Amino acid sequence: MGLVATMTALVLGLLVSSATGAYDTKRSEVIQMAAKVAFLDRILGLYGPGATEVRASFHEAVQGAVREIWPEDAGVPAHLAPNMQAGNVVYSAIQGLSPHDDTQRKLKEQATTVATELGQLRSLLAAQAAASISMPMLIILVSWLVVIFLGFSVLAPPNATVILALMIAALAVAGAIFLILELDQPFAGLIRISSEPMLNALHQVAK
Repeated sequence: MGLVATMTALVLGLLVSSATGAYDTKRSEVIQMAAKVAFLDRILGLYGPGATEVRASFHEAVQGAVREIWPEDAGVPAHLAPNMQAGNVVYSAIQGLSPHDDTQRKLKEQATTVATELGQLRSLLAAQAAASISMPMLIILVSWLVVIFLGFSVLAPPNATVILALMIAALAVAGAIFLILELDQPFAGLIRISSEPMLNALHQVAK
């Protein structure tokens, strides 16, 4: 029982660490996307009146992405797949800018670079939408936990103290498994990545 409990603790720790790492990675990518959205809008603003339509298309594309990743309806699943059509429209609009001097030419190059990086981040976020937790490993972990609690319940004396201790231990382990499953779905459930960075970026570009 001690050996099984040790293996269970190791596997449980690995799963929690893996889920936390995947969650932190996606959260960092969302923050990077928000920063690049604000930076690209600033570049287009510095370009001048010639980029007004491009900025409008860019704002609509960002708003659409926010609505897809963080839907307002609680029962609607998040869509992490990027809208390729909206992204292509914005990229083509940036490429269609006609700079009149060296400053606008450099701003167009920077805008193209940032737009490309933003599209790469969006695609990377969609590619990481797959579950990072191995279900066979999780099933094995639950099986080990069943063996542990079954063995303790058989060997321990049947009194209120033992029953209460087993219930508290089972609740703690169930909480850890719940945490693993929630962190593995960062855009759904109770523990989700906040949309505040992107909303702040939208608020900045709307000024």
